[in-house]
Amino acid sequence: MRTGVADHTVETDKGPVRGAVADGLRITLGIPYAAPPFGAGRFRAPRPAAAWDEVRDCTRFGPVAPQSAELPGSPVWNPDDEGVLTLNVWALEESSGPLPVLFWIHGGAYTFGSSAQPDYDGSALARAGTVVVTCNYRLGFEGFGHVPGFPDNRGLLDQIAALEWVRENIAAFGGDPDNVTVAGQSAGGGSIACLMSVARAEGLFHRAIAHSVPDAFFPPEFAARLAREVAEAAGAAPTAEGLLSATPKELVEASDRVVARYAGDPSAGFLHYDTVLYGPVLDGVLLDRDPLEGPPVGGHVDLLVCHTTEEYWLMRQVGAMPPVATEDGLARFAAAYGIPSDLVAAYRTLMPGAPVLDVFLALAGDAVFTLPTVRLAEAHARAGGGRTFLSRFDRRRTRPDGSPVRAWHAADVPFALGTLDATGVDFLTGGPADADDRALSRRMVDAWSAFAATGDPGWAPLAGPSDLDVPTIPTVHVWDVPRDRTEGPIPAHALWRGARMAPPSLP
Repeated sequence: MRTGVADHTVETDKGPVRGAVADGLRITLGIPYAAPPFGAGRFRAPRPAAAWDEVRDCTRFGPVAPQSAELPGSPVWNPDDEGVLTLNVWALEESSGPLPVLFWIHGGAYTFGSSAQPDYDGSALARAGTVVVTCNYRLGFEGFGHVPGFPDNRGLLDQIAALEWVRENIAAFGGDPDNVTVAGQSAGGGSIACLMSVARAEGLFHRAIAHSVPDAFFPPEFAARLAREVAEAAGAAPTAEGLLSATPKELVEASDRVVARYAGDPSAGFLHYDTVLYGPVLDGVLLDRDPLEGPPVGGHVDLLVCHTTEEYWLMRQVGAMPPVATEDGLARFAAAYGIPSDLVAAYRTLMPGAPVLDVFLALAGDAVFTLPTVRLAEAHARAGGGRTFLSRFDRRRTRPDGSPVRAWHAADVPFALGTLDATGVDFLTGGPADADDRALSRRMVDAWSAFAATGDPGWAPLAGPSDLDVPTIPTVHVWDVPRDRTEGPIPAHALWRGARMAPPSLP
């Protein structure tokens, strides 16, 4: 393979693009897949990108969507940037035929993040034999805020538009448009669940990987109420005309003020504990069902799910949750989420002697991420058709100062994407990767690439819907160091059988 850096040009349906060749990979960044979603296109479904004649330089990531987050190694949003709907492609410089495509959707609470984050680099998965595509999509109010008379779920519509671009163009990059796997974590995992439920996305992908799926699918009245509060915080009327008069920057700042108010108000219900204002809306148009309930439109696709064993410990680490250190506080949390008191007592029994905070973190992590992920897998398995593969991530570490590095939310991402050396990853992994970490990452990269190619990540799927009624499911693959293992379900998960949290509501 050639080393160094050179150029390569690919003809897309809108015009030629020039990327870079480095270390045996062709890397093409910042390709527009839709028109800028501002001006006449603001709050509307994505429109086709304009065509171009001259070769377009695509050697840099495109601008990020409106947000207030500043992430290590990632571009910062500039209010003057409008061309935020772009995607990126990594592919082998030379291959013998069309390769499977892996389409990655980033997380970030539907509010922040971008495909330019260093830990989302597609090089390792491309070297493993897939053509990797990552995309930016509208976030926060621009992507998911309710605007009367305009479509909800604009961020999901952007993702569908990017997948349509893949269908039309990926063959020119060496990818197989008839073998596309969608993958995502957190809000990206929730997006995967939605795409599997949307008739409009059927046929655009053939397999799915969903890590740490959040239970964040909002009833229309809840989304409308939040939109009114954000409009008020922005000094705008809660009408289409009023919201269009507010700039994206003003709506970002207004959203942050609403978040801060709920975070400081113990009477605010579940938003006091999980201040995520935006997410897919069950609008009855694009999303006409809870994606976790099934049967999914995409029931015929193979599905690989994963969660981490200590999801919510990350929220404590980053200060994204109020302290819950007393039994009364734990009871208030459970009431806010509609979690039965006997289930809380059962967690206390499973964790004898544990501090209240640890019980809260275990309960919250299961409620917000783990159980929704399991519910998605169960709905998929019960629907029949595609195979369902279960896994969880349990790699832990101790820092030199003795503090623990948990198997917390997002810790699995740099392992699965092969980006352990990326800027900012040390925070998730606890320091430089050792030999065991690198071996684990190779196993996860290989499993993802094998699943994308053949639908088989390397362990047995659920045999069928009847497996779900067996107390010990013997096919959960556990990612760990120094080696992986196979286990049944975590004991606490059996406690949730039949339990459903209350739908989102506001005081």
